[in-house]
Amino acid sequence: MNVVTVRHAELMLSGCTTAADHTYIWPNDTRVDDELEAVAEMGLRVHCSRGSMSVGESRGGLPPDSVVEDEDAILADTRRFIEEYHDDRNYAMTRIVVAPCSPFSVSEDLMRESAELARSYGVHLHTHLAETRDEEAYCRGTLGATPVEFAERVGWAGDDVWFAHMVHPREEEITRLGRHRCGAAHCPSSNMRLGSGIAPIARMHAAGMRVGIGVDGSASNDSSNMLGEVRQAMLLQRLTGSGDMSAREALWYATRGGAAVLGRDDIGRIAPGTAADIIGVRLDTLSMAGGAVHDPLAALVFCSNPAVSFSLINGRQRVVDGELTGVDVAAQVSRHNRAATRLIDG
Repeated sequence: MNVVTVRHAELMLSGCTTAADHTYIWPNDTRVDDELEAVAEMGLRVHCSRGSMSVGESRGGLPPDSVVEDEDAILADTRRFIEEYHDDRNYAMTRIVVAPCSPFSVSEDLMRESAELARSYGVHLHTHLAETRDEEAYCRGTLGATPVEFAERVGWAGDDVWFAHMVHPREEEITRLGRHRCGAAHCPSSNMRLGSGIAPIARMHAAGMRVGIGVDGSASNDSSNMLGEVRQAMLLQRLTGSGDMSAREALWYATRGGAAVLGRDDIGRIAPGTAADIIGVRLDTLSMAGGAVHDPLAALVFCSNPAVSFSLINGRQRVVDGELTGVDVAAQVSRHNRAATRLIDG
């Protein structure tokens, strides 16, 4: 099993049943297929991105030239990946997303052509946007527009688009994005770790944007704990003074909100006609003592973030008694540590 599953294992043990993964660097002949194979083996539902970077430092972009790809090759492989793996049926376990990394790591042409390609297949679009003040300065200086204005200019506006972070949209841009029904993945721990700021998710939601909660990647968040991010999101919104977000509201963003961001109405809630995605958390534990007696739902968010006791994903048991089924976690931790050692030692 692939090393990337360590992060997905942590997600599953913290209550995640559907993940959207944005991978955009492909070293050592790795392919997006490798990640998809590993996640499918674990039984996690995934919206898997064929991410990309094409503008390196020598052309004024952010990434080193060593990790960028040829744009024709990116588009050809994206088309292949969609045709081989995308499943648009209800309860689908695998859907494909077209996902150039960011406005400062790909060309304007690739952004525009990616949107055209995605819409020709009816798949969704994803990228990073409006995460930092530096990004706005780059976009204004290089592209002649704010990040949101640039996205609109290249056709990245609509209910088939969602952005990661969205920390620094302007008020009038939130209004426009709400009219477009664009989505946003709020990653609170990542934004705090990097000092990026606090995304105005309450205002986004009120304007009509679709908003969900994400953990972001290991490079900017050393914990892939889904329930932990729900708690962080709730506390951050209280800090901004934009409203006292409740535990129930925070869980709504993580479930119904997340499903809406992914363009799905068959997941994110327990109801007839939806996928059998159900998690269970023990209430007779030290971290839940006292609080869970009065309000179990609030305790789930306010108290110490528990590991789930069981998880059903699409009706199949994936966590039983707090353990992943069919996954040797100890072996994966050992493999992950060996890979990290090799990385540092060169």
